[in-house]
Order: sequence, then C-alpha cells, then structure tokens
Amino acid sequence: MRYYSTNLSSEPVSFSQALLKGQAPDKGLYMPETIPVLAEEAILGFTGKTYDEIAFEVAWPYLAGAIGEDELHRIVKEAYDFDVPLEHVGARKYVMRLDQGPTASFKDFAARMMGRLMQYYLKLEGKKLLILTATSGDTGSAVANAFYGLDNIELVVLFPRAEVTDRQRKQMTTLGKNVRVLALDAKFDDCQALVKQAFADPDLDHLSLSSANSINIGRLIPQIVYYFYAFSRLRLENHPEKTIFSVPSGNFGDMMGGLLAMKMGLPVKKIIIATNANDAFPGFLRTGKYSKIEPSRNCISSAMNVGHPSNLARVVALYGGVMDELGTMHKPADMDLMRKELFSVSIPDEQTRETIRHAYQANKLMLEPHGAVGWAGLKEYFKANPDQDLEDQLCISLETAHPAKFPDEIQRLLGIVPTLPKSLEGLDGKKEIYEELPNNYPDFKEYLLKQS
Repeated sequence: MRYYSTNLSSEPVSFSQALLKGQAPDKGLYMPETIPVLAEEAILGFTGKTYDEIAFEVAWPYLAGAIGEDELHRIVKEAYDFDVPLEHVGARKYVMRLDQGPTASFKDFAARMMGRLMQYYLKLEGKKLLILTATSGDTGSAVANAFYGLDNIELVVLFPRAEVTDRQRKQMTTLGKNVRVLALDAKFDDCQALVKQAFADPDLDHLSLSSANSINIGRLIPQIVYYFYAFSRLRLENHPEKTIFSVPSGNFGDMMGGLLAMKMGLPVKKIIIATNANDAFPGFLRTGKYSKIEPSRNCISSAMNVGHPSNLARVVALYGGVMDELGTMHKPADMDLMRKELFSVSIPDEQTRETIRHAYQANKLMLEPHGAVGWAGLKEYFKANPDQDLEDQLCISLETAHPAKFPDEIQRLLGIVPTLPKSLEGLDGKKEIYEELPNNYPDFKEYLLKQS
C-alpha cells in the first residue's frame, strides 16, 4: 500500500514514511492509494473475535508489507487491553463508550497503536523524532500518555489555555520526562496552524518533526476499528442490516474512521456528523460552498472547537475532490453522493446541555458535552427523517470522553458528581509543569530551535 498527498504535489510514500512524516511536504494529508474492501463473510466473522483480533484484520490491508504479522499482532494486543462498552438506551439505539482507556478518551484508541508503530519503525532505523501536536482537549493527554517514556520520541503539545478543562490540562502537564507542554492564549486552530507552519519550515528539517494529530494517517487507521467492533457485537444473526452512526466531530479524525469503515464494506446506512456551533461542515454539505469559521467558536464541547477541520481534505478526496490545507477547493467533490451517505447538523450549547439533562432523566444515560452533541445529532436526524426512526434500526452514537473529565458542567446540569475512573484518580493533586508561549510563529520556532 502506498500513500498519496491530498494536495497531489508530493510523491507517494510507504506507510512507515507517511507515519513518521505526519504531513506531506506539499502540506497535504496522506491517504491510501486504494481503500481495501473486506469480504462480507470476513466482516460477519468479526462477531467471534476479540477487539485486538478485529484491529489486526482491519489494519493489516493497510500495513501488509510494512510490518510483520507477528509484530502487528503484538502491537494491537498491547494497545487494546481495556473495555469498549456498548450501552443500550432503548429499542436498538446504543451509545458506544470510547472512554475506558488510560486517559478516558477515544483518542486512546489511536494514540496507543500509533505510538507503538512509531517506536517500532524508529528502532528499526535507529532514529529519533520530535512530535508536535496541537490539542483542543483530549488529543494532548492521549498522545502524552501513549508516548510517555518512549526512548526514541520527544513530544511537544500546544493547547489553548482557556479552552480545556482542568483535568484535560493536568493529564498533559503532570507527566514530564519526554513530554513538554505549551499553553497559548489562542484558539485550537491557531495552535494547529503553528504546528503546520513548523512542518513546512526548511529551517527545522534537522529536527525530524512529525505529528500525532489526526492529520497523521497513523491516527486514522486505528479509528476505523471500533466501527467494525460495534457492528460485530450488535448485529442480528441472519438479518441483513445497515447501521446509522452518529459521530460528534471537531477535526474530523473520528468520523473519517467511520467513513473509511463504510468504504471498506461495513454496512452503514448513514453517518451523522454532529458539530457544535463551529458549523462549517453542515453549511458546506447543505450549499456545496465551504467557509471556515474564523475564529473558532468557544463551546462547552471544547475538543470540537475547530473552525477548519484538517481532515475535511480527506473527506473531499474520498468523494473525488481536491481541497488544500487552507480550505480552498481546487476540484469539486461529488456532493450528491456525499449528501446520500452523510448527514450533518450543528448543535448549540443550550441544546447540548438540554440533551445531557434529558438523557439522564429519561434513560439514566450519562453523557458529557461531546457525546451529547452526538446523541443530539441522532435525534435531529430522525426529526428530519422520521421514516428512518424504526424500532429495528440499529443506531450507534459515539461517546468520546468520560463525563468525569467535565465535572463542573455535569454537576451544574445533573446535580451529581460523576464517579472518577481509575485513570483520573489522584490527578488533581499532582504537580503541573508547562510553559507559556505567545501566539506567533517566530517565538514557537525559536522554542523548537532551542530543543535541537
């Protein structure tokens, strides 16, 4: 499998090159030249397999020839040693709780596998990497945890100081060792722009920079797996059906996993892309015209405060178009097919809060703000398409973070303090270490040069 750049101006590369580089030299994002399609019998056979076994089967077509089978088996078994609960809500509607990993976030699924793959290739080549990642909340903590203590990797995380919760911040800032954290008075999009600018700066080539954001193809491949897993556990025997997935979406890495799963043959009726007030994509899907949200809007679903989703370039590529890193469309996508397969809606904060209240009062379903956006998106889809709200229709909404990461909001809305998972216990008393940096590229570049 070779990987091409969405900007179409860089040479295709191997998986290991795409993984370790992160972003293509032409500032595009790497995509597989072909999407492997799994046989129906293989997909149905996942019902009898464990999560790590499914992870191997899904990832192998992308990595065959780039890593040995035994090594990949080892990596996925190490990475996925936690549960993936599928909480029944009513009829055939479920919430997939991706919040049971070491940082209580769905980002653990991608970060743990990606970190192990990176370490594998770096050891083979005797190299070191300086990973730059911008975070709007959970990416930073998941990546920091996954890469913490790895011999061949140094990590620098940038985050918008005012737009992450205390617990999200402390998951990054209490580690130390090879993890360094920078707080900026900025938006996530500003942090991400600094990272992308550094990748394109020839003065920094000697630093061997790479990314752990969802711009890295190594983040996306692991995120395909849990869509197949959920279907394998919830499908009815001898009942041909297609699933509706609702995905709370910010930088679009999570929903790209679902989109790739669908293109690989997973029976999907519709993918609902639920955003917060940063509604660039719902507008694009409706009108065919794309306009970034600048600056991004600050919402309680903080990890989704993204005004220009990086992975939109990959979405456009899957539908035959070309969009560059600035959001300029160079070739139109097949909007008719996109509208057939996708539904998108923007959920404002007040609706998010009301969804949290109602889900708990009606079903004892505890959601945090991001999962609430996903659940509200499913409700909005059925409002717009009442003929699809059938008793036997399988629906899976993704919960992307543990409610205990947002204790103030949950307590304010429900009057209860969510129980801490083991991964968050003792965090509040740990010492934090991080630096503050102005929101400009010269200062960031100077900081990086001092690390060399």
